[in-house]
Amino acid sequence: MKLTYQLQKEEIAYFLHIQGDLIGDEVGPKLVEMVSDAVNDGVKTFVVDLSEVRYISSSGIGLLITMLTKMRNVDGEVYLTSPSEHVKKLLIITKLNNIFTVFDSVEEAKKKIK
Repeated sequence: MKLTYQLQKEEIAYFLHIQGDLIGDEVGPKLVEMVSDAVNDGVKTFVVDLSEVRYISSSGIGLLITMLTKMRNVDGEVYLTSPSEHVKKLLIITKLNNIFTVFDSVEEAKKKIK
């Protein structure tokens, strides 16, 4: 399933809604570029909504880590929200749930990061 995304810029954070399979293909560099743009705009918080992501490959995991590294290099943070059961298991198996802050919903993330 092809990956599509929407970026919503708000004052408190950039919100990225991803749909499809996160496999780090041709969309990967665009997502990293969005984080770089956020950093350039002085935004320190990036929220990635995974509610409609079915599958994440090892390249997709690498992509999320790259995004996180870019934000943390400027004292920023990437938060993940609404992972499916499959994605949640993957985050636990890879121990990424210890590296990323994961919220159950975008609304919960918005309340916590204000």
